[in-house]
Amino acid sequence: MTTLVSRQNLVSVALLLAIGMLTMLIASFIPGLSALLLAILIGAVIGNVQLVPAKFGPALSWGSKKLLRLGIVLLGFKLSLTSLMEIGLQGILVLVITVGVTFVGTLLLGRSLSASKVTTMLVATGFSICGASAVAAMSSIVDPDEKHEEDTVQAIALVTIFGTLTMFLLPPLATALRLSDMQAGLWIGASVHEVAQVVAAGGMVSAAAMGIATVTKLGRVVLLAPLVSIVGIVRSRGGRDTQGQKPPLLPLFVLGFLAAVLVRTFIPLPGEVFTGLEFGANWLLASAMLGLGFGVNLRKMIATGWKPLILGALSTLLAVLVSLSLILLLQA
Repeated sequence: MTTLVSRQNLVSVALLLAIGMLTMLIASFIPGLSALLLAILIGAVIGNVQLVPAKFGPALSWGSKKLLRLGIVLLGFKLSLTSLMEIGLQGILVLVITVGVTFVGTLLLGRSLSASKVTTMLVATGFSICGASAVAAMSSIVDPDEKHEEDTVQAIALVTIFGTLTMFLLPPLATALRLSDMQAGLWIGASVHEVAQVVAAGGMVSAAAMGIATVTKLGRVVLLAPLVSIVGIVRSRGGRDTQGQKPPLLPLFVLGFLAAVLVRTFIPLPGEVFTGLEFGANWLLASAMLGLGFGVNLRKMIATGWKPLILGALSTLLAVLVSLSLILLLQA
C-alpha cells in the first residue's frame, strides 16, 4: 500500500508540473493573464467534471502542498533588501503603513460583514501583501487540513479581479492628479495586487514609474514572511490542530523564504542563476495552484454569496486611499 501511495504521489507531482508548465506557456502569449489563475481554473474544471479518478485526490493534494511551499521558498530569490533603498525611507514608510492598515482594516471589515474567518484572513493577506502567492502561503497556515479550499480559490479570484481593475484605473488617475513618476510608482506598487499587474500599470505611466512600482511591490512581498510568522505564532498559542499537534511557530517554508532573500541580498551570483530560480518559482506556484483548483467544489464556492466580493472591493479601496493619502502627505 505504501508503494502504491508513493507511486500515486510521484505521478501526481509529474502531472501537476506538466500542466503547470502548459499554463505558463499559454499565459506568456496572453498579456495580463495570470498563469496561477489559469492553473486554478484548469484544475477546477478537471476536478468538477471528474476527468481524474477520485483516488488520486489525496495524492494531488499532497503534491500541491509540497510544490507550493517550495515555490514560496524560491520566490524569495526575487527579492533584494538593498533594492528597497531606491524608494527611500519615506517610500518604505508608505509601504509598511499601507500594508498594516490594509491587513488590519480588512480583518475588521470582514468581521463587520460576517464573512468567513478564513476568507477574511486570506483576502486581507492577498490584498495587503502580494496577491495569489500570499493567499496560498497564508492558506497553509490558517487552513492546514485543506477544509476550506473554496475560500482560497475565491480569494485568489478576487485578487485577480480587483488587481486588474486597479491596474487599468490607477495610471490615468495618477496622470489626472499630476503625480510625479516617484509618487505614481509608489502608489501603484503599494495598491495593485499582483507583480505582473504592477509592472503593467507602472509601464502605462512611464519607465521610471514602472521601476519604482516594481521595487515597491517587491517590498510588500518581503513583508510576507513576518506576517505569516506572526499569524503562525498567534495560532500556536491559541491551540492545537486536528491531529492534536501545536502548529509550528515559524513554518520551515517561511525560514526558507527568508534564507533565499538573504542569499539574493548578500551573495553575488550570476544573473542567469536568479533568472532560473525565478522561473522555477513561477512554475512551482502555477503547478501548486492546479492541485488547489482540483479540490474545489464550484457549487459550494458560488454559494458563499456576495460578501467576499464586497470585502475585496472595500479592501482594495482601503489600500488605494491609504497609500495615496500617505504619499501626498509625506511628499507634499
